[in-house]
Amino acid sequence: MTAPSDTRFANARLPDGSLADLTVSDGRFSAITPVKEASAVIDAATIDLAGELVVPAFVEGHIHLDTSFYGDAWRPHIPCTDGFDVRERVAFQARSLAAAAPMAERAKNQLELCVGHGSLAMRSHVMVDGSVGLKHIETILAVREKYRALIDIQLVAFPQSGILSSPGTPELLDEALKLGCDLIGGLDPASFDRDVKGHLDVVFGLAHKHGAGVDIHLHDGGLLGLFEVEEIAARTKALGMQGHVAVSHAYGLGDIAADALEKAGEMLADAGVAIMTNAPGNHAFPPVAALRRAGVTVFSGSDNIRDSWWPYGDGDMLNRANMIGYRSGFYEDHELEAAFDVVTDAGARALGLEGYGIAVGAKADFVAMRAEHVPEAVVAVPKARTVYRAGRAVARDGSMLG
Repeated sequence: MTAPSDTRFANARLPDGSLADLTVSDGRFSAITPVKEASAVIDAATIDLAGELVVPAFVEGHIHLDTSFYGDAWRPHIPCTDGFDVRERVAFQARSLAAAAPMAERAKNQLELCVGHGSLAMRSHVMVDGSVGLKHIETILAVREKYRALIDIQLVAFPQSGILSSPGTPELLDEALKLGCDLIGGLDPASFDRDVKGHLDVVFGLAHKHGAGVDIHLHDGGLLGLFEVEEIAARTKALGMQGHVAVSHAYGLGDIAADALEKAGEMLADAGVAIMTNAPGNHAFPPVAALRRAGVTVFSGSDNIRDSWWPYGDGDMLNRANMIGYRSGFYEDHELEAAFDVVTDAGARALGLEGYGIAVGAKADFVAMRAEHVPEAVVAVPKARTVYRAGRAVARDGSMLG
């Protein structure tokens, strides 16, 4: 019997296409009851989903809440002088941020954009360096607290200007972790700081000191990028940090020979290092299928949304799954399901989320949309969807409720 405080979601279509009634008690799924045909018995404690597909809330695995201009004045993109240069992009970013709307307001806009599309867990990298000190961290920590009931947010102390090449940054990163950041970041140890060992000494030293995870930006390509990945994996395994380290972007994995990629996949799987890709439009990116076959956790995020790095981004991780599938040449149903896994279950594993999924005992954080199954959802990217947090509707059709 359903307790008075319980909510029953009738006629939910599960990812395997079957129908079920879902019962939510105290914010978690307390029962999942398969039904052979749609139930017509709908009472005051029941929400009829009428056959809508129910999937776990999406995982936004890599974003920058402090540097987005979403909701602010449009800012034309400034191209680099010669191709893609991280240092130059950082300089453009500093110039644009100086004239931007207040950070808390821009972060709020971006958060509500993501929640509106169904992301209820997020990892945001937040800039820490000698030029901004801890101001970004302090602002985003306050925003996280304000939205704690709506979305789970992990924060990465991110050395956007390098570590060794930005005086005072190691100490600032230490303070950021003391203030409440969950992970320590890094940035291109070879090409930016030109000292892979020194850079990683700081990153993994602080991770060990604070019991924090690691998530390193790595844009370096080819064999240089592969070498840095190998060094990160070796440190991870030596320190027993399997499952607590990620490499974001890892462009180098997308432009190496197949045999080198196969060895890299085995190494990453053995070290428990996850790889984040947003399938960027003008870069080689880690081959999703090959890495998954090797046992590597591959997850995704929007990365930059309308900021100094590029003008794109809509905060919709279902659309990101579509993009990953499109760029990866995924056509068969099982491949489309893999693209979906990258923005849901794989993201939950990478972030170490507790109680994730559509299962008894899991948190009732889910999205309901009109689709027959997951492959159709990935291809169609239905915009009409309702987002539920702990069994309560918080957004519909891209807009926040209440």
